[in-house]
Amino acid sequence: MATTHHTAGARSRMQLASQAVGAVFLLFGILGFIPGITTNYGSLGLAGHLSEAMLLGVFQVSILHNIVHMLFGVAGILMGRTAGQAKNFLLYGGIVYLVLWIYGLLIGHETAANFVPVNTADNWLHFLLGVGMIAAALLLSRQSSTVRGPVTGH
Repeated sequence: MATTHHTAGARSRMQLASQAVGAVFLLFGILGFIPGITTNYGSLGLAGHLSEAMLLGVFQVSILHNIVHMLFGVAGILMGRTAGQAKNFLLYGGIVYLVLWIYGLLIGHETAANFVPVNTADNWLHFLLGVGMIAAALLLSRQSSTVRGPVTGH
């Protein structure tokens, strides 16, 4: 009986990072719609600072906020199909998160400008995400190695 081996397409660490970050965003967007994981679920609003729902009891969320996380996650997964798009997702996505961090620091949390909504925990998470994503884009672009998919036999 002959055995054949083949590997799935090789992916760069950049692509894997983009897809992993995307999967986490998608997961947390979904979790934002699950009562219990999101506390005060009954007060989940469409958008704005009046939504008192808190993902993991810490991060203020709304329907808009959750949908944005899910869309951002899908973008990371899809853009992870090529190394160039993966780098763009991590780099420019990181920049977007740093802009959100600054925005969150400047606006009043109890004002109409807080339409996403964000709280202090969200602000600092946005900072960490922005720095982490940009660092991943820059550090992983220096590496040219790829990771092979699993080897399967018949």
